[in-house]
Amino acid sequence: MPESFPVPSNGVRPRFRGIISTVLLILISVMIVRDILVRRWTQPSPPASGVTERSR
Repeated sequence: MPESFPVPSNGVRPRFRGIISTVLLILISVMIVRDILVRRWTQPSPPASGVTERSR
């Protein structure tokens, strides 16, 4: 099966896609790390008043 990908005359389009992909990957990574750090160092919220704990 012959490949039918267009060959760009200059490398602008693949470079642009690569930059966009890299930026998105970095943003997603930063959001994941930030979420992990926030969950680790914030105090857990107190349970709601309507929630009852089971006696042991």
